[in-house]
Formats: sequence, C-alpha cells, structure tokens
Amino acid sequence: MRLQKLLADAGLGSRRAIEAWIRAGRVTVDGRIARLGERATSGARIAVDGKPVEARAAGAPRLLLYHKPVGELVTRRDPAGRPTVFDRLPPLERGRWIAIGRLDLNSSGLLLFTDSGELAARFMHPRHAIEREYLVRVLGPLGELDLRRLREGIALEDGVARVLRIEPVRRGAPDAANRWYRVVLAEGRTREVRRLFAALGRQVSRLIRVRYGPLELPPGLAPGRWVEANPAQVRSALAAVRNAA
Repeated sequence: MRLQKLLADAGLGSRRAIEAWIRAGRVTVDGRIARLGERATSGARIAVDGKPVEARAAGAPRLLLYHKPVGELVTRRDPAGRPTVFDRLPPLERGRWIAIGRLDLNSSGLLLFTDSGELAARFMHPRHAIEREYLVRVLGPLGELDLRRLREGIALEDGVARVLRIEPVRRGAPDAANRWYRVVLAEGRTREVRRLFAALGRQVSRLIRVRYGPLELPPGLAPGRWVEANPAQVRSALAAVRNAA
C-alpha cells in the first residue's frame, strides 16, 4: 500500500496533506526519510515527526467519530431540505457510510459511522447490549423514587425500559433550576431517554451522547466535525461486539 494512503487510512489527515508531509521530510520509514510514492511493507516502522504510527490492518473496517449538532437529521436525504449528518462526511472510494444508531433532531453528541454493514449491525443488535452513555438536562432534581423507577424499569409503549446507571453531574451553579444527570443504557430504542424521563413527568431540555460502547466523544471535537478512529479504537470496537456476542 502506498505510504500516503496507509497514513490517511490511519486517520492522520487527507492524502494531499500527507503528501506534503512526505515532501517536507516529516515522515520516516524504518528510521529513514520516506520518499513520495513509496510503498510501505508489512512490519515497517513508520513515524511522523518522530512519533510512531500504527497502520490500519488490511481489511479492517473504517470508523468515524462524529460530533452531531442539534438540528441535523440522521438520514441521507430530507424532503424538506434540512441538513443531514451525511452532508459533512468524507467521500468513500467504495461503498457508503453507515450510521451506527441514531440521534434525534434535538439531540447532539457522539455518532459513529462505518463502512462495514456487519460491524454496524452487531453494534446495534439488542442482544449485544452495547452501552450508550448520555448527559441529560432536566428541570429540577430527581427524587429517590424517580431514580429507583428508572433503575428498576418503566413500562413504555414498546415494553419495559430501564437505565443501567444514573448519577447527578455538577454543571453550572449549585442552585440552578436545571439539573444534569449521567445516564447509561444498554439499548437504543427510538427517543428512549426522553420517553423514560417523560414517564416521570420530566421534559429533557438537553441530551448529549458522550459514549457508545468503548468509544467516547473526543474532547475538543467541535459540533459538525469528525475524526477517523485510530487502529486501537477500531480494535476496541471489534472487541466490544465480539465479547458481547
């Protein structure tokens, strides 16, 4: 595989940017300065600015971590012309990006995309019980009875739903009317978090997904931006569905 493609597949940048790095002598292979257009052999030691780079294994799925903003739809096309998450993704040479799960129009946070239908299906299958973690803002504190009901289960129109964990989060002034909670679920039904809180008579005013399985929303990743998962993150995603099977 050509060196610039290998480094691009590792999520380090575009091929054009990486070609510029190679020309500038910033990339080394086995300790020597790389040449533009050369191919990287199996087991080669590659570094950028002296830092080792781990190449994506051949045949491994690609995975994007995207910071979905409020106001974008998780659909390929919207008849009303509203923005969709797919508008911002990089093009694929083959196939197409598949969203792993969804976030509703008014929710934000981590959204995963892959070029592997198998990985997407395994991540989303209920029997694998891959955790989803959210920050949730509601008006006023929840009482002990509310917390117990969420943990023990609440009957919704599509069956009983429950949280794995819920705990208060300190955000904003201590006497603020709005309260934040960290909520972890093991499934991803449509608007499940919002419906659980609605069953308690509480309306969710902010909902941010901060983790999906082993993958967390990268600190500093601005809404509407994406980053490609590095090889270690891809391996952790594969391990999550393999171990949960």
